[in-house]
Amino acid sequence: MNEKQPASDQALDFHEGPESLRIVADDREAAGGVIAALSRLAGVEIEVRRLAAGDDWVEDRFAVERKTLRDFARSVIDARLFKQAAALAHGAAHGILILEGTGADLRDTGISREALQGALITVGVFYGLAVLRARDAAETARLLVYLGRQAQAFAQGALTRPGYRPKGRRARQLFLLQGLPGVGPGRAARLLDRFGSVQAVTAATAAELTVAGIGDTLATRIRWALEESAGPYAAGRAAGRLR
Repeated sequence: MNEKQPASDQALDFHEGPESLRIVADDREAAGGVIAALSRLAGVEIEVRRLAAGDDWVEDRFAVERKTLRDFARSVIDARLFKQAAALAHGAAHGILILEGTGADLRDTGISREALQGALITVGVFYGLAVLRARDAAETARLLVYLGRQAQAFAQGALTRPGYRPKGRRARQLFLLQGLPGVGPGRAARLLDRFGSVQAVTAATAAELTVAGIGDTLATRIRWALEESAGPYAAGRAAGRLR
């Protein structure tokens, strides 16, 4: 990884396209530097409030727990890490752990390398959390934005959906709904419970979607994604209706 830092976060513009990126940050993290770093990045909409699990929620899809390496070591010793990992693993959003700092931060922590490796195995393999690394708060902020932008691209079909093939009708329906812009596991479940089927969700108007707890802006984005394009197939269908 290149160790050279940009001169200023203000020089970086992550606003690639018309959509703003929504990140909810826990108010207890105000002193950690991540909220301040996020506020300097273009195209990022930040809400600060108390979160039940995680330090940051990205696009309502990802719950991110951020730990400095020193705090990570302390949380292994007092077992706090595993309670937090369990809360993320059992939540509606996909859980992610960001470890912030360098190896020098682990000096004098009183914990062995083997204990740290064992904790990472537990968190990553048994609780299923993705583990990411950052040097400092500014890089953590950039990771959150990269994550959100890729989530938006994924929802719009710019990234392939590898591997996972859900079993069961409801699991498949939820998987399909999560392909819509801004729809994560929680919103997909609410939409399916409200409308009863994927077909009914895709037929719903923007106004009907807002009744289901979707905001006006997101409802418009969903309808835009579902609307028939102006390509040859659409033209042919329109001609057929006029006959």
